[in-house]
Amino acid sequence: MEFRLLGTVTVETLAGPLPLGPAKRRSLLAALVLSANTPVPVGRLTDSLWDDTPPSQARGVIQGHVSRLRALLVGADAEAYGVELATLGDAYVLRVPETLVDAQRFEELLMLAREQRTWADTALMLKEALSLWQGPALSGAFTGPPLRAAAHSLEESRLATVEQLARAYGELGEHHRAAALLAAETAAHPLRESLAAELMLALYRAGRQSEALDRFHRTRRLLADELGIDPGHELADAYALILRGEPGAGPGGPGPGLGAARGPAAALGSAPGPAAAPVAAPDPAGAPDPARTAGPARTSDAARPAAPAGAVPVPHPGHAGEPLPVDLLPRAPRGFHGRAAELAALTRAAAGEAPVCLVTGPAGVGKTALALHWAHRSGALFPDGRLFADLRGFSEAGEPALVDVLREFLLALGVAPRRIPESAPAAAALFRSLSDRRRLLVVLDNARDSATVRALLPGGTDCVTLVTSRHRLEGLIASDAARPVPLGTLEADDGTALLAGVLGEERVRAEPVAARRLAELCGGLPLALRVTAARLAGRPHWTLAALADELADERGRLACLDVDDTGVAAALRLTVQHLPPEAVHQFARLGHHPGGHFDPYAAAALAGTGPVAAAAALERLAAAHLVAETAPGRWILHDLVRLYARGLDPASAHEALTGVLDHCIATALAAADTAEPGGEPCFVLPDGYRKPAAVRDFADRAEAMRWLAAERENLALAAVAAREAGLEDRAWRIILLQWPQVVWRVRDNWAPLLELALESARAGKDAYAESRVLTLLGWVLTEEGRTAEAAAVLERSPVLAREAGDPLGEATALINLAVVQAELGELPTALENCGRAVELCREEEDRHTEMLGLQHLARMRLTAHRPQEALDCARAALDLGPEHEEAVRRSLLLAVCGEARIALGEEEDGIRLLDRAAQEAEKAGYDDGAVQALEALLRVSARTDYRRRYDAALRRLTDEG
Repeated sequence: MEFRLLGTVTVETLAGPLPLGPAKRRSLLAALVLSANTPVPVGRLTDSLWDDTPPSQARGVIQGHVSRLRALLVGADAEAYGVELATLGDAYVLRVPETLVDAQRFEELLMLAREQRTWADTALMLKEALSLWQGPALSGAFTGPPLRAAAHSLEESRLATVEQLARAYGELGEHHRAAALLAAETAAHPLRESLAAELMLALYRAGRQSEALDRFHRTRRLLADELGIDPGHELADAYALILRGEPGAGPGGPGPGLGAARGPAAALGSAPGPAAAPVAAPDPAGAPDPARTAGPARTSDAARPAAPAGAVPVPHPGHAGEPLPVDLLPRAPRGFHGRAAELAALTRAAAGEAPVCLVTGPAGVGKTALALHWAHRSGALFPDGRLFADLRGFSEAGEPALVDVLREFLLALGVAPRRIPESAPAAAALFRSLSDRRRLLVVLDNARDSATVRALLPGGTDCVTLVTSRHRLEGLIASDAARPVPLGTLEADDGTALLAGVLGEERVRAEPVAARRLAELCGGLPLALRVTAARLAGRPHWTLAALADELADERGRLACLDVDDTGVAAALRLTVQHLPPEAVHQFARLGHHPGGHFDPYAAAALAGTGPVAAAAALERLAAAHLVAETAPGRWILHDLVRLYARGLDPASAHEALTGVLDHCIATALAAADTAEPGGEPCFVLPDGYRKPAAVRDFADRAEAMRWLAAERENLALAAVAAREAGLEDRAWRIILLQWPQVVWRVRDNWAPLLELALESARAGKDAYAESRVLTLLGWVLTEEGRTAEAAAVLERSPVLAREAGDPLGEATALINLAVVQAELGELPTALENCGRAVELCREEEDRHTEMLGLQHLARMRLTAHRPQEALDCARAALDLGPEHEEAVRRSLLLAVCGEARIALGEEEDGIRLLDRAAQEAEKAGYDDGAVQALEALLRVSARTDYRRRYDAALRRLTDEG
């Protein structure tokens, strides 16, 4: 529940906004919320609801509005949130936790902003505060004089916050961003001189002096025409600073505003403190160049745009020094009931220094729901964000690698991928360092042991870690003073309340004894209660007593699942018995899915149907609470439900697995073809391949890359399942087809998965597959800096390709091998191998791979101080294109041409070509290439334009990773 004043006056609940009704009722609510937890006399409420003389029945009108508001709040379960509208004599008081009022959270964030010691953290707090505003304050209410004054005060606070955020941007060097922010507000408030002054300085520092001066003269004329006054000291001082061209106000300089302080805390009104040292920027020299090496079958390693569309589920910083808000929490659980004592215990436990809160209990008891409910309810306590990881300690899918969890945390905290350490200990150390000065909530769900949790604990004393586990984790209690919050089954009253939330109060009140008995028979497990309630909700003619009798009978006959409680098994059996056959068939096949989530296409492949029929079956299963939709078109099974479903039809396991594996192959083929069109296919389809009834269609590269990123874990689990089932021909194909994503995020720990593909290829004695996998694995190892290992891997790849009769595979392998040999100082051998690769491509008439080979050959000849041969080679490559996909590679070839011209003494032509190469790279969003070309330009030219463009490209590269 949330009370909103910063925009339309409303009360938001999990079921949507409350229907508050007329404007005067909203005015009454606004007046009570503005004075939350303080009695408000009827006289003051009267002033808020009427602008002139109130009617004689004003008191009765107010009483009617209060009565209706109270009913709405009670109906929305306000008591569970600590909300109460009470009458105190001749006054009313709205008792509400301050965290539920957006205006209070706004003020709290401003206070936190004043306490920050770095401008980046200050900007983060101020942005979070302004994000709470959804329009003019107190919109939708009739604003009498007291409310008008309150709305004006809130708006003044908002505008002051905008000015403070602009100053923070200036201190970070983001003058264009400060100007854009201020321009929008100045247009809405043209007579506010402080806004105009800040805008002038931001424009000037951004190199837009004429616009800054024009803003002064426009504001001066407006003040004279509208108010008959001259500019005040703020405008005049800003004008004078710009005219004098003082260094502090100049373009590119730091952004202290008029009367600026030494640090963010001082600038925002509190005592100044020492600024925290910023995190070092990533080193571009260590960044992988996607065009240095070849990919697997037809390498589009050069085709890496500025940002991978959807490659990461968590936000990255958009500009240097300014992390975006962090929130990895899944959505809050709906229909949460009870647990008041446990919620209070969590709040108490979280109040300590660097607390670790440990929620423990049996499977299905609602540990995750409790943790998420508390986390969402307590969001204002963690202004730096909330992190979440499912550690899958009790899942058959297996636990994620620690380094993968830490990678997602670090990405969410704004670390560029190239800065993330490869080892878990180093990544954990960086995570502790970054979290040291933040207020973060870290939710670690389904932890199996204490050691796993310890590696993921944040470093800050203001951080809270919330852990859920089926184990007691006594080691964590001993070593880290974890505060246990044991979670038992729901009490009968809370279980009955949960049933009433689904079935309605009237139906439960009609059979209170049967409702209580049902709650007891379900073992107090929320999962069992929800499934039972769903069955009753769909059958209004059923009595609760009849279902209780049936459930009791089944409870004695059903075999227990591999869990402590049989209530879940009983409820699931009864539910499945009443599903239509097609839904039962789909449900049974879902139990054999190897991954963590699925869509209608995967469900169809499992069941041997089409996606339309699968989607309809999933809807039926969701209505029975057997599956859950976590995002549009994305479904999951609870662990206990998966176990039950798998036992319904064990004989179909191999058929279902083969179907979903072939679905993975078909969809990954479509994604790879859309992401990197124009080349040869990676491989022929496996023996016995079952073409799915329908394959997902990808509109463009961005959509295909988003799918590959989102399905990475599922595809890895599918490959593991294929290997374990003896389907090696599927395993290596599923892994190899992810190569566009491997190329895009080459340092993202792909080696273990590729080693699994290599084992599968060798188990199937497939030379073609082994060669292709070795080629990609060798390239990944090269980009990870493991050059010697890469050379050992790549030595065998061309030989295997020849044995398999795969000349293009041999060419790609030779190119990758040549790159490694050049790095190891074996330049003559590298030149020979790269030349052989080019010859193979010409024999096969594959212009795409030939262009790649010539590009690397040109660079190697330049390194060997043979500039004329390098120039000839690069020209030959350019003559093969350009295709529209090759803009990035063209920029690299132009850069070689430019450097070769300079080496030949033709400096003017060389500079022109390098500039063109940089422009091509900038236009294509290829910052690696832009940095390379501009770096070469700066070696022979001191033009400030080149330096500015180089710095901008380097900043984009390090920020966006």
